[in-house]
Amino acid sequence: MPWHHRLDVLREILDDGAVPTFVAPDPEAAFAFVAGCRDGGARVVEFTNRGEFAYATFADLARRVSRELPDVILGAGTIIDAPTAALFIAAGASFIVGQSLSADVARLCNRRRIAYIPGAGSATEIAEAEELGCEIVKLFPAAAFDGPAFVRNFLAPSPASRIMPTNVLATEESTRAWFAAGAACVGVGGHLYPAELMRGGDRTAIAERTRTFLGWVQAARCA
Repeated sequence: MPWHHRLDVLREILDDGAVPTFVAPDPEAAFAFVAGCRDGGARVVEFTNRGEFAYATFADLARRVSRELPDVILGAGTIIDAPTAALFIAAGASFIVGQSLSADVARLCNRRRIAYIPGAGSATEIAEAEELGCEIVKLFPAAAFDGPAFVRNFLAPSPASRIMPTNVLATEESTRAWFAAGAACVGVGGHLYPAELMRGGDRTAIAERTRTFLGWVQAARCA
């Protein structure tokens, strides 16, 4: 797997403004998703560590992405401890995402020059993540908040922070609201890519949905 320095990864995430995330039933469906996202304009994609044999699926996927889609930056999400993070990094993950903050994972990623995006649900947790070197912090669970209002109010005294709401609603209105509030980027998953689409592995449909969503992101940033 091509190695991507964390600064390049962070820059690409912030430039794209969106990170598609997915759960795949097998390596073939996983590759169809990543390829579809790339066809639709996304260059950063997050594999979700969930379900049976998830690590094996990721390892197979990463090898194929390395051969056939070397410009794609592939990361691993739902990582809660350092041993699991180390496994996925060794298999080819160029960034690590968690639903919560782990100091051990932060130290590991810092040592390996891997971008780490932990989840946080309060101003204190965001600050703790930033103290550990996390440049982007995932707002999780975003559905538990009046999300855009939280982002707006948090950034007022902390304008240098970069917040990434995740699993946002895949609508133009919702996308516009997050970026108007100051979100640096968003993670989008099941709302844009339903389970039946993932099972079918429809690369063309995935590309169309990705292209549409990235268009909403661009429009929201220009508003």
